[in-house]
Amino acid sequence: MPPASAPQKITYTSANADMTAFHAAFDEALKTVRAKAGAEHPLWIDGRAVNSPSPLLVDSSPIDSSFVLGKFASATPEHVDQAVRAARAIQKKWASLPWQERVQTMRKAAHYIRARKFEIAAIMSLEVGKSRLEAMGDAEESADLIDYYCRIMEENAGFLKPLGKLLPNENTRSVLRPYGVFVCIAPFNFPLALSTGMSSAALLAGNAVVYKPAQDAPWTGLMLYECYKSAGIPGGLFNFVTGLGSAIGDALWKHPGVDGIVFTGSKEVGMRMVREFSSNFAKPALMELGGKNPTYVSETANLDDAALGVMKSAFGLQGQKCSACSRVYVHREVYDAFLAKLIDKTKALKLGDPTEKDVFFGPVINAKALKTFDGAVESAKKGGKVLLGGGRLKGGIFDKGHFVEPTIVELPLDHELFLRELFVPILAVGKVKDLDEAIAQSNKADYGLTAGIFTAKKDEIEKFFDEIEAGVCYANRPTGATTGAWPGVQSFCGWKGSGSTGKGGCGPYYLAQFMREQSRTIME
Repeated sequence: MPPASAPQKITYTSANADMTAFHAAFDEALKTVRAKAGAEHPLWIDGRAVNSPSPLLVDSSPIDSSFVLGKFASATPEHVDQAVRAARAIQKKWASLPWQERVQTMRKAAHYIRARKFEIAAIMSLEVGKSRLEAMGDAEESADLIDYYCRIMEENAGFLKPLGKLLPNENTRSVLRPYGVFVCIAPFNFPLALSTGMSSAALLAGNAVVYKPAQDAPWTGLMLYECYKSAGIPGGLFNFVTGLGSAIGDALWKHPGVDGIVFTGSKEVGMRMVREFSSNFAKPALMELGGKNPTYVSETANLDDAALGVMKSAFGLQGQKCSACSRVYVHREVYDAFLAKLIDKTKALKLGDPTEKDVFFGPVINAKALKTFDGAVESAKKGGKVLLGGGRLKGGIFDKGHFVEPTIVELPLDHELFLRELFVPILAVGKVKDLDEAIAQSNKADYGLTAGIFTAKKDEIEKFFDEIEAGVCYANRPTGATTGAWPGVQSFCGWKGSGSTGKGGCGPYYLAQFMREQSRTIME
């Protein structure tokens, strides 16, 4: 594999970079990964390979559903129990290490992710249909997440802080200590970055982890396990358990030996976890639960920037981001001009196999997503109008995978698609009279993850930020109207139905949530 330092770092907002070396390295990685496809993979519990009597989980590419990437063991509730017990057995030893040693080990994990980033990105591209740049951004973000949380631990001196005195011989400290065992359940859309961000924070804080990757992205999850193992994370501290959510999901988070949950997924599933996880006492349930993210385009906006930013956020990874721009409210004075630019930019997208150079738009993840897309298009036609797309892509590579058209629909503001999360490439467009109406419409949704505004007026930006009910806000951002958060640059925090704690990943308050405070007073 090429050395990690070969081409420059790629983020979700990289532009104008010399991509020659990048594409050459990616091509080589694709050859390596394709040669490995089709292998069988076990569970990894307590550092040992464990097979399962259940039917294997077949991991197929959404680009070509006949291409089997791998076959993975399907865990049973008994395997979950083994993994939780293994995690509990080793957690206290890990927690007793000086926090500096945990930081040192986790930084090694970041190094191994960077060393294998082309291989990992190639797997992601094949496994979930990411473009080359999206896949590499995911891999790079994963390593940066670890480094950022390590830095937060250092800046806070391991979260040991002296407190005040009431008596001259009183010595008191506040210490943040780990909870114990966290279950980490990851989604398919950022299969490495979200897996890494959630699990690395738990591990740095001194917890053990039982990790279940998305059933559509187990190979990428296995790469994380291998990088952690190479870094020296002990067997049992991070257990890799693959399988169907319907078979082991409840067994994971309802296990009595689990002290906390960290989950990224649907609001429906996450809210059930929040309601049912705690019984005798409250336990931490860290949730990131999707979004229905709005952008407002004002009459003073740079329409080229606005159209580009909305297009990239709406159709990057085929709309399958919790931060995707899925609705845009446009001032009536520039409505037609903005729509014309948005449609032109969307028509110019290169569609196809996302492992190929310069392809921006690939397949949706699975057959269920296809049905969601079809149903949403039919809903849009009732009371609204399909301005672009609306169908499935056909012919050649499109007949082999799960391909649909990037779709723009014009809807009345009371249409249900302005409020329902879809996770497919459908962008709803509506006309508003001013900023106040845009904010009011935006805040009607149950979700509050990301939001964007394009305007030349600074007072409008401040008003939007002050009144919008969203945790991640962007103004005048052509690289992504509502997408593109990066560790230590933009905290990724969900409000309302988009999150459970009000403190987001990528930000300075995330790591502390995996610990609880203990006050220690010694009379000297």
